[in-house]
Amino acid sequence: MKIEIWSDIMCPFCYIGKRQLETALEQFPNKEIEIEWKSFQLDPTITPQSGKDVYTFLAERKGMSIEQSKEMHKGVTERAKSVGLDYNFDKAIISNSFTAHRVIQLAKTKKLGDKMEEIFFKAYFTEGRDLNNGPTLIELAEKAGLDKEEVLKVLTDENLFSKEVEHDIKEAQEIGVQGVPFFVFDRKYAVSGAQPVEAFINTINEVLK
Repeated sequence: MKIEIWSDIMCPFCYIGKRQLETALEQFPNKEIEIEWKSFQLDPTITPQSGKDVYTFLAERKGMSIEQSKEMHKGVTERAKSVGLDYNFDKAIISNSFTAHRVIQLAKTKKLGDKMEEIFFKAYFTEGRDLNNGPTLIELAEKAGLDKEEVLKVLTDENLFSKEVEHDIKEAQEIGVQGVPFFVFDRKYAVSGAQPVEAFINTINEVLK
């Protein structure tokens, strides 16, 4: 079985969905299941916001108060905690995910896509790392097992792996993806959002019939 996942590393529900799927897959230890991560950007217009926290950023984007924004983030943090994830929105650094997606595309060519996704998710949501910072991206990519020089080439040449990112985003539009995470199972069934573990188990069972 092949599971394709459209995801943005700035999306808190994508990390939660990753954990939910992984928990579901534990019920199928003897099945060969390939995971392919697909690039998606919730907001491609985002630019680094020096000195601005995520609460203020979301409040301005959504036309809500900072108090409402904080309450919304608190709810997400609690949901993340329920699947074993530790979100620290106080430390999160707003950044555009396009370059990080290009690094993930490089990682996919080495069969390290899933590992790179995990490291980037944790870096952004838990550790408060700046994913628009070149040295940070290199450090995290090396942690996933990528070669420093190859990553440096990607960071210095904007053309490298840009088409792959854009292809994934275009493909998402073509199949009607409205938001992420979006999971496609063998191109037969789709699950949208960070669904409960049971929903993933039921979908996998349907595909395996």
